[in-house]
Amino acid sequence: MKYLRNMSILILLVLLGSTSVFAETPKPYIPKGNAEKCVEPTADMRKNHMKYILHHRDETMHEGIRTSKHSLKACINCHVVKDDTGTPVNYKSDKHFCNSCHHYASVQIDCFDCHASTPGQTGETASMIDSVSRVSAAGGKE
Repeated sequence: MKYLRNMSILILLVLLGSTSVFAETPKPYIPKGNAEKCVEPTADMRKNHMKYILHHRDETMHEGIRTSKHSLKACINCHVVKDDTGTPVNYKSDKHFCNSCHHYASVQIDCFDCHASTPGQTGETASMIDSVSRVSAAGGKE
């Protein structure tokens, strides 16, 4: 009898828990870009954007080829999100274009440790990049 009661409770818990499995997971809000269309089809960009960014990085850094088609800067300029005062939000904001999906997918963004996360960003980021360049040029010593 005790076994039957325990099994009944277990089945009830499984059934109650499974209802949340069938509930629809809320989707992230993805702000639209400012251009008529993206450089690649939307579904392709959602799936492969990191491949494009890494390929662009390799072409730029290793081969000296500079284009804007898959550049991070072009993405940031097109997909800029502004706050209530009209100021572009940076990557630390939940409203930032990249964060809308990356938080949803639990993916950490490290691009903006060095790169600007808002259009025309200067100051700290530019100084940091300049400092890294000086250290690299000096063979690891500044």
